Amino acid sequence: MALKRVLITGASGLLGRAVFKEFSADASWEVLGLAFSRSSDKLKKVDLTDPSSVQQVVQDFKPSVVIHAAAERRPDVVDKQDEATQKINIDATQSLCTEAAKVGAWVLFVSTDYVFDGSKPPYTVTDQPNPLNKYGQSKYQGEKITLETSKDNGVLRVPILYGEVEYLGECSVTLLFEKVRDTTKTCVMSDYERRYPTACQDVAVTIRQLSDKRLQDSSISGIYHWSGDENMTKYDMAVAMAEIFNLPTSHIEADKKPSRGVTRPFNSHLDCSRLEALGCGQRIKFKEGIAHVLQNYKP
Repeated sequence: MALKRVLITGASGLLGRAVFKEFSADASWEVLGLAFSRSSDKLKKVDLTDPSSVQQVVQDFKPSVVIHAAAERRPDVVDKQDEATQKINIDATQSLCTEAAKVGAWVLFVSTDYVFDGSKPPYTVTDQPNPLNKYGQSKYQGEKITLETSKDNGVLRVPILYGEVEYLGECSVTLLFEKVRDTTKTCVMSDYERRYPTACQDVAVTIRQLSDKRLQDSSISGIYHWSGDENMTKYDMAVAMAEIFNLPTSHIEADKKPSRGVTRPFNSHLDCSRLEALGCGQRIKFKEGIAHVLQNYKP
């Protein structure tokens, strides 16, 4: 069997690291991870906002699959940085899809539940997106570019993610633990928007499984969803973290009002039945997954 080659963008990021690790552990795949600000001896430094750099790496490596995980994913940052977001979330997606098509590579674009307004969950893969903020809008544009460049390409929407972090503030879920572990101060946590926290490792396994299936079956295309199935607010997550490490919860206060800052969907729960029908996906319980991630940060 011909060697399978996967090109992973954003391979130094929260999800990208997990995807890189997952493919690298499978000897049937040859893996090339791309990074920019956090490149290393394992990850190739490529500026995705430079079309000629994208062209060169795709032509040199000739991947069979491209996992496009690089993005500006912080809604409050996206809201203030239109030009930078356009370059990485939209223009880079166009360059990557154009070059991938030239070498016959399948592109899987990692998107978000924020393409939905959160008013009528659960959302199926055929529901019409209606993003409430610029982040959701930019990812929806990326989806359209991916599928317009080639109808054979794929989109994977995922919700709020957590995984092994280099520092607590790297991820909006682990960030909560900074306040949870400081029991001397009251910490107010949003108890309004409903979330479905999902482990990066679970998404990485799902992506590898889907990529393997795609190389065996060319009908694997279009939009897919993957998500954890535990409905939690940030307050629920914070209390769960405290309980794992036997910390008091009396300093954690529930805020029943919508979160400040950029408007976020109330409940953008994703229906994952299309992937489940393919036999793809895995789910770890939140308490188990977050306990592993926070182990080195417990007080």
